[in-house]
Amino acid sequence: MAMKKSKLTTLAVIFASCSALASQAISDTTYGPFPITVKGYTGTKTNSVSYTGQMARHVLHDSLKKLAGTGTGEDNPALEDEMMAYFSGSKKNKAIIAPVSKDGFKLKQTLINSISSGKNLSGKAYRGVVNGWPGQMTGAEVLEHMIKKAASAKGGFDPNTGYNYPQLISKFAMGAVFYNQAVDNYLDEKLGADTKPNAKPYKDGAYYSGKEHVWDEGFGYWGAAANALNLSAKENYEVAKMKNFTAADFNNDGEVDLKTEMTFAHAYYASSYDKGGKTNYLHTVTKAFVDGRKLIVAANSKNLTDAQRDQLVGYAAVISSNWEKVIAESVFKYAGSVYKDIGKLEGLLDSNGDTTKAFANYCKHWGELKGFSMAIQSGKNNLGETAVKMNRMIGYGPVLLNASQVTGINSSGEFLKDEALSWGEYKLHMLKIQKLMIDAFGVEARANDQTEGLAALAASLGTSESAEND
Repeated sequence: MAMKKSKLTTLAVIFASCSALASQAISDTTYGPFPITVKGYTGTKTNSVSYTGQMARHVLHDSLKKLAGTGTGEDNPALEDEMMAYFSGSKKNKAIIAPVSKDGFKLKQTLINSISSGKNLSGKAYRGVVNGWPGQMTGAEVLEHMIKKAASAKGGFDPNTGYNYPQLISKFAMGAVFYNQAVDNYLDEKLGADTKPNAKPYKDGAYYSGKEHVWDEGFGYWGAAANALNLSAKENYEVAKMKNFTAADFNNDGEVDLKTEMTFAHAYYASSYDKGGKTNYLHTVTKAFVDGRKLIVAANSKNLTDAQRDQLVGYAAVISSNWEKVIAESVFKYAGSVYKDIGKLEGLLDSNGDTTKAFANYCKHWGELKGFSMAIQSGKNNLGETAVKMNRMIGYGPVLLNASQVTGINSSGEFLKDEALSWGEYKLHMLKIQKLMIDAFGVEARANDQTEGLAALAASLGTSESAEND
């Protein structure tokens, strides 16, 4: 439940204080500040929380997505280089392209390095093979391939393949970088007893312990504001949309700090589902992060006992499972969107209507569906048969108006196309994707739920092999 304004104001005043007392008072409901526990630290820091590198990557992602939609439809090496600078890093202090201040919503930072310097997305991308994209490429290679194609696509959209690159890049990168790094690194291997032990600084001279910083970096990738628990799902959503400055400006300094006061990535999507009242993903995940950090602080820079570490692993499990469900909810939602888009296109094709706008919307939603479906496969869990079904039913590309579909890629990186499924069969696949998200992940928000039509559509298609989960 959102706190009243008076309480928020009081907390904000306390939050601005650097005292250890304030740290203890605030950390019950906010992610920090938390006191310095590292023994022998002699610096001036009083708050042990540090995840600025992750917030810089959120801004790199948002800026890259914005750039991906600026192509003119012709080869543009300069645009490709600029996009790669935000993906692979740059020695220059690059401007923040998104998000940027607007009337009534002032952001504190305008340059990437004012958040954290020397950061990139490429070095943190999923290193396994991405089976949902042609070419058997790693996560970083897939994103580089998408960036190259986006640079020459008008507005980032290629109608010849149906690829909306801003959506594909964004939704996959959020999984391949943020989700992967958090659940398959910081909340997995790095929670091991002998990895980044809590009795030592994370690195020489650091003001945070090994486990403190490991946990902080996981939280940073989640993308929630430090005060997310003090806001309703609707308010967190409005912060992400830059529509509620009062909720965002937690410390009442007249500007929104991108390091601590903004909602990004999967935390945003969690809030979008939670505001419907059926789920509580954002608060569940964020509270597990806060509770885990409090547990580490309580260890007082001593190595965690087996019981403490087991409890911390339990918090990590809550985070990972709910984070996975947020992505599955997104797959569910956009499968429903694609289903509805196909229905509109069928009507326009039957009446010889103008399909331009409807086709673009269909491809945008398909890009979101595809990006999220690839993202959910970049976590620590081997999705096995679920991944196979998802990849086969969605395909490498959307069914196009000429009844073709991307089926592969050649040695030069150019896409290959072949005859596609019928519209009816592809619609059925979308409904089967929704059912798969229910069966495999237990999604509860179920935005754009179209599953009531599954049995009737399957029956109308008879016993066609393509109507099965092959």
